[in-house]
Amino acid sequence: MSNVFIAFQRNEETRCIVDAILADNPHAVVNMQPAMVKIDAPDTMVVRRTSVEEQMGRPFDLQELHVNLITLTGHIDETEDEFTLSWKH
Repeated sequence: MSNVFIAFQRNEETRCIVDAILADNPHAVVNMQPAMVKIDAPDTMVVRRTSVEEQMGRPFDLQELHVNLITLTGHIDETEDEFTLSWKH
C-alpha cells in the first residue's frame, strides 16, 4: 500500500477544501504546517466538487484547486465533478 498526498497553501479558502477532503476520505490524515496543509491517504483520495461547494457555500470549479496547490503525488484522474489521486497496481 502506498500513500497519495496533496498539499495546499494554508489559508481561508483551502480550509474549506481540506474540510471537504477529510469528510469524503475518512482514512486521510492531515498535517498542518505554518504555511501549508498536507493530506495523506492510503492508495486513493477523492476531492468532490459538491463537497467543496457545501463547505464553501458557493459554486466551485475543481480547476480552482490549482490556485493554492503546492504539490501532490499519485496518478490524477480529473472530471468536472471529481479530482482523484491514486496508485494503480
